[in-house]
Amino acid sequence: MTPENIIYVSTEIALVLLAVSFLITVYRVIRGPTLPDRVVALDMLVATAMGFICVIAIKTGFTLYIDIAISLGLVGFLATVAFARFILSRNSMVESESEDDHPDAPVAVRTEEG
Repeated sequence: MTPENIIYVSTEIALVLLAVSFLITVYRVIRGPTLPDRVVALDMLVATAMGFICVIAIKTGFTLYIDIAISLGLVGFLATVAFARFILSRNSMVESESEDDHPDAPVAVRTEEG
């Protein structure tokens, strides 16, 4: 088996595995029970897309694709951080609204006995 054949077979197998990973991750984005699950799945989609780009770069020998994959990774990281901040601010808003709903509710005080 020549090195060209090994690279051809390896890239084909990698593309099939990445396609399966992509489909499973899209399923998680659609069916994710919570918003954080969907954000993690979107981050995984970015990683899978980076994998596709890198495998295509190996297959074609066009190294500029690697730079594109790195740029996509940076943008994906920033998007994940932005989504995380959104989720954090959303949770803090929900908590403050629940505290404002019942201002006369008794507050549990913990005392130390000793």
